[in-house]
Amino acid sequence: MKNKINDIKNKAIEEIKKAKTFTEVETLRVKYSGRKSELTNVLRGLKDLSSEEKKEIGELSNMTKQTIDSELAKKELEIKNEELNNIDEKERIDITYPGEKSEKGHLHPLTKVRYDIEEIFKSMGFLVVEDREVEDEFHNFDAMNMPKNHPARDMQDTFWLKNGCVPRTHTSSVQARFMEKNKPPFKIISLGRVYRNENSDATHESNFHQVEGLIAAKSGDVTVANAKSIISEFMKGLFGEETKIRLRPSYFPFVEPGFEFDASCPYCKGEGCRICKKCGWIELGGAGMVNQNVFEKVRFTEDEFEGFAFGFGIERLAMIKYGIDDIRLFHAGDLRFLEQF
Repeated sequence: MKNKINDIKNKAIEEIKKAKTFTEVETLRVKYSGRKSELTNVLRGLKDLSSEEKKEIGELSNMTKQTIDSELAKKELEIKNEELNNIDEKERIDITYPGEKSEKGHLHPLTKVRYDIEEIFKSMGFLVVEDREVEDEFHNFDAMNMPKNHPARDMQDTFWLKNGCVPRTHTSSVQARFMEKNKPPFKIISLGRVYRNENSDATHESNFHQVEGLIAAKSGDVTVANAKSIISEFMKGLFGEETKIRLRPSYFPFVEPGFEFDASCPYCKGEGCRICKKCGWIELGGAGMVNQNVFEKVRFTEDEFEGFAFGFGIERLAMIKYGIDDIRLFHAGDLRFLEQF
């Protein structure tokens, strides 16, 4: 029986030394030190031995169990220390190593252009005003010299709401509301989202953004020359100092006379390229002296004031500034496009 106990001890020590994980150690604890261990099975034969043999074998078995338990405890400590060392190695931080830069969001190209527009006009003394997007028929049409059945209303495809209101078709309605509460002189720009019932294609969207400006003062204090100078300064601020503008006669119901204005192509500097269709100029918006009917609608005294109004699409400005050929990209949510800005 002594030999059997010594064999169990030697076998246990050998297997414990080979253990690599806490699971293996626990398995060996059950095998050699538990209630159903091999050593316990051997001790069941003590009943057949004499008193002296029982004492001797009992002492040997206790020492063997203590030895096995001690080896198991040492192995557990060894595995624990090894794991701690591995953790230190894996999680060790080198404070001299360059950190990884986290990606940051950035402004949408339309937002960037809008901020540029605001800053340029603010530098020239303009006030930025905003108002509602859902308008009544008066402020959207009547106040802009487009009464019911006027052919000018056909120029704008409108979404009509059940209550007779409309999602505004232009930001001119903001100017009408401003003039109801404020008397000239003033210089304002109104920026925001507008809505037109149009099919979506590379140059048209039913939902886009406009910026419109209005200069108003006493009669004789505002001329086309003043407005042309302001538009020229704005275009230089947005597209570069070499930018030139020109005015062409056109019709808009809320101005008389009316103009369309072009800017020299910022890519070819007026020499002709794909962007400007080889003509050297890019059409940007409309302008003109405010029709006196508009002032009368907001209860200004007849012929007491004069003004100059102008407007253009923010998407169009952004397309020209960044060389974008499809307006639908602005609202597509494609990160491959947006991450370029």
